[in-house]
Amino acid sequence: MSFADVLIVGGGHGGAQAALALRQRGFEGCITIATREAHPPYERPPLSKDYLAGERPFEKILIRPESFWAERKIDIRTRTPVVAIDPQARSAELGDGSTLDYHTLIWAAGGDPRRLPCDGADLDGVHSIRTRGDVDRIRAQLGGGVKHVAVIGGGYIGLEAAAVFRKLGLPVTVIEREDRVLSRVAGPDLSAFYEAEHRRQGVELLLGHNVECLLGDDQGRVRAVAIESGDGNRSEIEADLVIAGIGIVPAVGPLLAAGAAGTNGVDVDDFCRTTLDDTYAIGDCAAHSNPYADNRVIRLESVQNATDMANTVARHITGEPEAYNTVPWFWSNQYDLRLQTVGFSRDDDDTVLRGDPDSRSFSIVYLREGRVVALDCVNATRDYAQGRRLIEARSEPDLDALADPEVALKTLL
Repeated sequence: MSFADVLIVGGGHGGAQAALALRQRGFEGCITIATREAHPPYERPPLSKDYLAGERPFEKILIRPESFWAERKIDIRTRTPVVAIDPQARSAELGDGSTLDYHTLIWAAGGDPRRLPCDGADLDGVHSIRTRGDVDRIRAQLGGGVKHVAVIGGGYIGLEAAAVFRKLGLPVTVIEREDRVLSRVAGPDLSAFYEAEHRRQGVELLLGHNVECLLGDDQGRVRAVAIESGDGNRSEIEADLVIAGIGIVPAVGPLLAAGAAGTNGVDVDDFCRTTLDDTYAIGDCAAHSNPYADNRVIRLESVQNATDMANTVARHITGEPEAYNTVPWFWSNQYDLRLQTVGFSRDDDDTVLRGDPDSRSFSIVYLREGRVVALDCVNATRDYAQGRRLIEARSEPDLDALADPEVALKTLL
């Protein structure tokens, strides 16, 4: 077919959920998902966790079995990048030069891994973790023997990968330019806890270090990472496998070229509409005003955001609009620690510790002007579930009760 009532660009969580939600809401038009990958939609979080570790086969991370999409009359076009759009003609140009006309466009293309801005970034053995293909290449190299892993970036992806490599028995060095890990997503106390845990597990953490370049051998394979510390000292870290975990670049080029507004991603309103007619954007690439971040315009790189935005779009298309308004949440599995985060801690002015970090089960509650705005919960699922209600209610609980892990958070509403 050369026409789709709804064309969805991107086969990740957002794109898949948009198609599912439309069908669940009774939409009977033609739905096409165009994805540049070779596979139908699959889960992304396991890529840096149990899929990388070889503990879950690819079939177990498919969002739905391949037959499901055909049964729901959802056309999945793999290896089909959308390289340009004409919003006036309602037409998309595909990578092979053909076109696909549409009535409504949902852009769910996510982002591309940010490249290391230094010499040597293209050497063999330098990897990112964004797609199945990325991880399959890493696993293939592991099968051939690896002596030392360097992870550049101390965010979720980098630390999750480091935990997997240590579980596999490999020497690992994490290089982070900031003075603590998880600096963009968590407070100093949680950073300190995870730094101590990774060091306990045998990871070498180099904080406050910049990567100058990657060094290769005569065969074009990476052999070391050249770094510089804050005091100007230079050194080389041996590494024959390098993971670059320094964020993503939103994949919105065709939208911006067609006239959509946006700088960091593409701008969307409360219903995930871009400034182009009948064109929506969801997920990692969609910059929106978030009520739980004091209405700052932000992008959220999470499964929660992608799926909830997809549901918002499906409701709008099917005539029951409801503005996007969901408390953000995230999770990360490292070793035997399950971190669950809800809300935004960036602008907090006070923190309360619930429980003992030495017990490996505790929560950090973030407050602003006495109001709960976020929680980081480590092996504390009950706090995570009940704490979300405190954020939604804009609760200002008693701090002594909040600090007592024997007091259920739901009683503080």
